[in-house]
Amino acid sequence: MMSKPVITILAVNTGSSSIKFSLYESGEKEELIYFGSLTRIGLKEGRFSVTDSGGRYINCERVETADHDSACQYVFSWIMNNSAGIPDAVGHRVVHGGPRHTAPEMITPELLDSVTALIPYAPEHLPQALNAIRHAASEFPGVFQVACFDTAFHRTIPPVAKLCPIPEEYRREGVQRYGFHGLSYEYLLGELRAQDEPFARKGRVILAHLGHGASMAAVLDGRSIETTMGFSPAGGLVMSTRTGDLDPGVVVYLLQQGLLDAAGLRDMVNRKSGLLGVSGVSDDMRDLLDAEKSDERAQLAVELFCYSARKHIGALAAALGGLDMIVFTGGIGLHSPDIRERICSGLGFLGIRLDMERNGNNAAIISQDKSSVVVRVMETNEEVTIVRETRRLLEAS
Repeated sequence: MMSKPVITILAVNTGSSSIKFSLYESGEKEELIYFGSLTRIGLKEGRFSVTDSGGRYINCERVETADHDSACQYVFSWIMNNSAGIPDAVGHRVVHGGPRHTAPEMITPELLDSVTALIPYAPEHLPQALNAIRHAASEFPGVFQVACFDTAFHRTIPPVAKLCPIPEEYRREGVQRYGFHGLSYEYLLGELRAQDEPFARKGRVILAHLGHGASMAAVLDGRSIETTMGFSPAGGLVMSTRTGDLDPGVVVYLLQQGLLDAAGLRDMVNRKSGLLGVSGVSDDMRDLLDAEKSDERAQLAVELFCYSARKHIGALAAALGGLDMIVFTGGIGLHSPDIRERICSGLGFLGIRLDMERNGNNAAIISQDKSSVVVRVMETNEEVTIVRETRRLLEAS
C-alpha cells in the first residue's frame, strides 16, 4: 500500500477574544510543526505566543490589537513570514452550522454567504470565524479552505431532543437545540476507537468537556443522542463567564424592568456570569480553588459548578438508559483532580467509584477496578480533528 503524501495544513480556531492556530504536516499521521495563539484581543495586556512541537517558545511577546481584524492581520502575517511556504490547505473551526450545515464543507462564496446569514445564531463567534477565513484567503491566495462546524457532531440527536417547546413559526426560523464542542467530541471518540475501547462503538458514554466553555454529550453506540448546550454555546452547564441554563423569566424580567437591553443582556449572559458572576473574583477555576477557603463567594462558585455538572450527568445517564463510561477533558476536566472528585462524589448511585490515588495522579483511568462505570481522563485536540477533516475534503476534491 502506498503511503499518503505529506501535506501542510493550518488549523485555525477563533474565539470571541482570541485566535489559536496550529500548523501540521499531515501524512500517515499528524505531526505538529508549531502551535500559537493571540489572546485578549482588544485589551492592552494581549499576548502572542508560538511554540514548537516540543513546547519550546518560537515567539512570545505582548501585543496590543484594537480589534479582531487587526489581530487576524497580525497572526496571518506572522504565519506567512515564518513558514516554509503557503500551506496546502487551511481548516477553520466554525462554531455554528445552523440547520443546513451538518458536515465539514469546502469554503466557497456561497458558503460564506450562508454562514454570514447565521451570525444572529452565534454573534459572539461567527463574525470572528468569517474574518479569519477572509484574511486567510487574502494572505494565501487560492488556498483550499474548509469550514468544520462544531454543531455537526450532534446531527444524530433525535428530533424530540432537538425540539424547543415554542410555536412552530419560530422553530421554522431554525430555533432548535444544536449542541457544540463537536470537534472535541469527534477527537475523543476517534482516540477511544484507536485504543480499541469497546464502549466507543457499543456503549453508553458521557463525554465531559470542562473548560472555559463547558458541555457534555451523551453518546450511544458512537452517536450523539443528547447534549447540554442547546441553541447557543451559552446553555447547559454553569461556565467560566456564561450562565448556562437560565430561566427565561429572568431574561424577560431584566428586559421589562429596563435593567438591561438586548446588547447588555447578551454581554451579561456570555461575559459576566457563571463562575465570574457568582464569585465576583475570577472566571478561572484555579483562582477560585485557591481562594475558596477564605472567600465564601469563591467557594459557592466552585460548588455550583460541580453541582451543575452532577445534575447534568444524571440527566444524560437517564437519556442513555444507563452509563458505561465518563470521559473528562478540557482544561478543568483534564487538570483538576479536586473538581473531578467533587463531581463524581455524588454519583455513587450510578455505579461510579473513583480511585483517589489514580485521580490525584491524573491517570488515564481514574475509576476503581470494581466500579461499574469506567471513568477516563483524556486530552482533547480540536485542531487535529480540523486537520483530518480538511485533508479528507482536499483529497475528495
